[in-house]
Amino acid sequence: SALREAARVNDEYRDWQRVVGLYPLTALAFSHGIRRWQESARQTFATPLMELPLRGALVRYVPLERGALTRAEVAQILARSEHNPLRIPEPDAADKERLFAAFAPAFEIDVASDDDRIGAPRRDHGPVIDIAQPVVYRYLSHTRYQGRNLLQLNYTIWFPARPRDGVFDLLGGRLDGVTWRVTLTPDGEPWVYDAMHNCGCYHLFFPASRAVTRVQPHSIEEQAFIPQAAPETQASYSLTLRIAARTHYIQRVLAGPAAPAPSVTYQWADYEELRSLPAPHGRSSLFQGDGIVAGSERRERFLFWPMGIPNPGAMRQRGRHATAFVGKRHFDDADLLERYFEMTQQSFE
Repeated sequence: SALREAARVNDEYRDWQRVVGLYPLTALAFSHGIRRWQESARQTFATPLMELPLRGALVRYVPLERGALTRAEVAQILARSEHNPLRIPEPDAADKERLFAAFAPAFEIDVASDDDRIGAPRRDHGPVIDIAQPVVYRYLSHTRYQGRNLLQLNYTIWFPARPRDGVFDLLGGRLDGVTWRVTLTPDGEPWVYDAMHNCGCYHLFFPASRAVTRVQPHSIEEQAFIPQAAPETQASYSLTLRIAARTHYIQRVLAGPAAPAPSVTYQWADYEELRSLPAPHGRSSLFQGDGIVAGSERRERFLFWPMGIPNPGAMRQRGRHATAFVGKRHFDDADLLERYFEMTQQSFE
């Protein structure tokens, strides 16, 4: 009880920026812009798959190893992993590898330039992405539902850049990336998938069959944006993410490959490795003390600052992702999914 009273975690918003930026007024304009982008995204997800425009050629990044687990096997791993006083699922090393392999996504990317190839961050007088080493970084996280701790599997990829599309492009800059997250029910099924860019932008939700969307209050604040329900998968639970060239927007979530495409195998790495990378004079974190990746700033920061997010558009470290311009929301909010979704009763049986 004392710990609960003492624990305070600052959010990733600066209230003074919102005060100076006349947030009650500017938020209305931003809300309109967000709705426009969401409508554009809905149109993309509604476009027949074979009609999605290609700037280059599709390349499919697949894991080096993929394991298959049944629902019962996943449930057994989760049950034995929470044998601790706080009942927080913490799989051992072997079980963690099995879970990550079973739910590992494939990334089907429209590659128009090297900026659309995934790679490993390096420090070379600034952050760069080594596309000769396709890597997916993984970490575990947790969320809460009706007092129960649920396990989440996170998969993060990095691109060299989001190239600018002209001199007036506010969103382009060095480095880009996407994080894909799988939240599991105690009985071994995916509950909700969600994704964001590594700046915290473009937070998308893909509820699985066990998720029921809650009715949201009418507000200009950002709610859960659901462009598509997650497709049903076989025992391997593997999904494919179709990703656009340049913007790296997710365009579809598929139960299997979308089209014939050359495959590239990606390697696994622990996300914590990003805190200590080889550098010209020893080792250095990819992230600054404030969690920002230096050099990944976007011009949008000069226009979007009234929303209170420090350095909007810049790449960020896990735990530092504000995912709403209007309202307040974080990728790691403990009640995030419970706020937007219910779980069918059989999930706890």
